[in-house]
Amino acid sequence: MTSAQLTGRLLVATPILGDPNFDRTVVLLLEHSDEGAVGLVLNRPSETDVAEPLPEWDEVAAVPSVIFVGGPVAQSAVIGLARCDSGTSYAAGWRTVGGGIAIVDLTDAAPDVAAPIEALRLFAGYSGWGPFQLEAEIDAGAWWVVDAAPDDALSPDPEGLWSAVLRRQRGRLAMHAYFPDDPSSN
Repeated sequence: MTSAQLTGRLLVATPILGDPNFDRTVVLLLEHSDEGAVGLVLNRPSETDVAEPLPEWDEVAAVPSVIFVGGPVAQSAVIGLARCDSGTSYAAGWRTVGGGIAIVDLTDAAPDVAAPIEALRLFAGYSGWGPFQLEAEIDAGAWWVVDAAPDDALSPDPEGLWSAVLRRQRGRLAMHAYFPDDPSSN
């Protein structure tokens, strides 16, 4: 798989992953190259309302309007993903990820940037991999790589996203959506 094939796609944690930071996570890959990869965990909402630390973005925050934990790296950094009104040309400083989703530069004045935004999700931290680390994890069976659907990044049901993404896959992969949280209870 080449870097271009992974950017904008989803990593779905397999039951064998073994890292509690990524248990049953769905990660949107924002960037993937020979230097490594960066992504955001899409299904780890926190208890912190967007209005608490960033009230200027609360009006356009997607439901649930809380800060999400994007990963274990640099959790004091905040990254915004937004879906804009159709026909919007992305402003300078925005970078499209795919599926109508773009990374928003949160340092810009909120009212100026927020005008075309349909919905925004804010992530504290991100997930990162060094050169070829992600490829090794995929080869070891720690991640399933699947296509993202337009609503995945801003899903109103983040807790159900892991199962939902797997259920829409073809073949045997879809069966994993029903894998129990604790296999010993099966």
